[in-house]
Amino acid sequence: MAHPHDAPSAAELIAAVREFLERDVLPTAEGRVKFHSLVAINALGMVERELETGDDQAIAHTERLAALGFADDAELAAAIRSGRLDDRYPELKAALLDSVHAKLTVSNPSYLA
Repeated sequence: MAHPHDAPSAAELIAAVREFLERDVLPTAEGRVKFHSLVAINALGMVERELETGDDQAIAHTERLAALGFADDAELAAAIRSGRLDDRYPELKAALLDSVHAKLTVSNPSYLA
């Protein structure tokens, strides 16, 4: 696929800002600025990981939902609440664990350890 934008890519720009915050801002920051720098670094890391894995994760999530017979999370949640999946607990649990793993891969991979 041809991309209409020149270098740097969105991922490269995000990495550059995150690295600037880590190397230049955070070491000298204190108090509120230090806290907000840490929050920004974490948020940019999440965006980087989502850009890297998002398409593959979206496909896998759609396939998990389809295997359970649902088009989206709202349908799945309604089925869980109504008890329609009670007899498919092992299959549902595996799908939900895969979804949580994918979310943690983006939001905080250290929780997977």
